[in-house]
Amino acid sequence: MKNFILGFQHLLAAFGATVLVPLLVGLDPKVALFSAGVGTLIFHFCTKFKVPVFLGSSFAFIAPLIAVFSQTGDYAYAAGGVIVAGSLYLLFALIVKKVGIDKVSKLFPPYVIGTMIIIIGMTLAPTAVSMASENWGIALVSLTTALLIATLTKGFLSNLSVILGIFAGYMVAAISGTVDFSLLQTDMIFGIPNFILPKFRLDAILMIAPVVLATFMEHIGDITTNGNVVGKDFIKDPGLNRTLIGDGLATMVAGFIGSVPNTTYGENTGVLAVTKNYNPQTLRIAAVLAIIFSFFNHAGLFLQTIPNAVIGGVSFILFGMIASVGVKTLAKSRVNFDNPKVLMIIAIMLTIGLGGVKIKVGTFEMAGVALSSLVGIVLNLILPNKLLTKSEKRKEEKLVKVAED
Repeated sequence: MKNFILGFQHLLAAFGATVLVPLLVGLDPKVALFSAGVGTLIFHFCTKFKVPVFLGSSFAFIAPLIAVFSQTGDYAYAAGGVIVAGSLYLLFALIVKKVGIDKVSKLFPPYVIGTMIIIIGMTLAPTAVSMASENWGIALVSLTTALLIATLTKGFLSNLSVILGIFAGYMVAAISGTVDFSLLQTDMIFGIPNFILPKFRLDAILMIAPVVLATFMEHIGDITTNGNVVGKDFIKDPGLNRTLIGDGLATMVAGFIGSVPNTTYGENTGVLAVTKNYNPQTLRIAAVLAIIFSFFNHAGLFLQTIPNAVIGGVSFILFGMIASVGVKTLAKSRVNFDNPKVLMIIAIMLTIGLGGVKIKVGTFEMAGVALSSLVGIVLNLILPNKLLTKSEKRKEEKLVKVAED
């Protein structure tokens, strides 16, 4: 029962964003729920059931999916592009396997990783504010309840701070007449999601597949963040190649049933950080619940009645926790901020990641954590290290040794 409640908490955290993407694209959100659940189970199988991740709908693909849908009038062609995009993950996984995890890990020193994590949390922050601003009173109820439960209680009850915050906000919203219960007015208890068989067209593939270049960087950032929250290096065990395969296969399956691409969710990493419960089984329970809800009309519709302000309130904690993990990573790694190279890389990454810098070519767009991470990696490779004095060199070596220990 404990794990069931914790799993439901994870589903609530991911639900809003997961169903929003298909609604924006013009698809049945039940298809996205089904593909998120199946995709998450596939990911866990590929990663030896070690990584506590939930895969939800990817926002990075929204623009090209809409573009293909509007041009062709048939989402099946977009689904075909999604399958090809997923297959590129498998190609990246093969490259990582051939190159070796150790060489790949060298591209991501602690100051790059820590900054990536901060950017992931802070780029999500405006979403929390936007949702909460729909009704600040309700959002504050959710936020305050979650804060009090997390700080004033212990044990299992403390782990439920997110779901209890959502419950309190929902009750106040229902009493105040903010909840739209008309969504539940249907006589159909069961309903099969509107699956779509894929079709393939070169122009559609060329519009969708290149987005993987950006999501590849986001994937590395999300898996690194998840590992830092849990206290394990998932890049090495089970391995970046396995997480890429899991993400890729999940996205391919989504394409085969006419859904949107899947990606690792920061919302669930935030729940992990808040609850300190890192059991991957709770994420698999969330996945199974997502699959079940995709066939039960009232279950899925009930979740859609939760006002955005309710989720927005608890998201203040979830997204802020991710950013705080990035700060903790920089501190724990004993990053030497006196090194101009380190300081400049962090400064530029933060400016690009949080300042809204974008690179756009046709429907392909790279921004946020993907672009800032790429710039950080490149700068780390090409910028020379400062010529240190003997005392500075000893200090640098001591910091590296402490970080490694």
